[in-house]
Amino acid sequence: MPSTGILRGAAAALAAVMLPCAALAAEAAPTLTIHAQAFQPGSITIAAGQRTKIVVDNKDALPAEFESNDFSVEQVIPGGTALPVYIPPLKPGSYKFFNDFHPSSTGTLIVRAR
Repeated sequence: MPSTGILRGAAAALAAVMLPCAALAAEAAPTLTIHAQAFQPGSITIAAGQRTKIVVDNKDALPAEFESNDFSVEQVIPGGTALPVYIPPLKPGSYKFFNDFHPSSTGTLIVRAR
């Protein structure tokens, strides 16, 4: 039977590995809602230099197309659907996005240094 010291060491090693994983899992993806053909909130902030998942939740009955010429992303979001959209690693700054099916519906992605 292993000694208590060995078990404590193994438990500490396991915790050191699992705690960062749990923190990442607990970090929810930012959600951008489309309602009445408008993005809510009008801007979201993400960290620079890493691929980021956001969730676009289209509450409208009509489809929308989340699009950005600034960071080259296009994703059709059917009405009543929430889908993930993956933002590529970006440098700090402000980037515009819009609903290609309703171009007056726009928003801003703010990318901050970590």
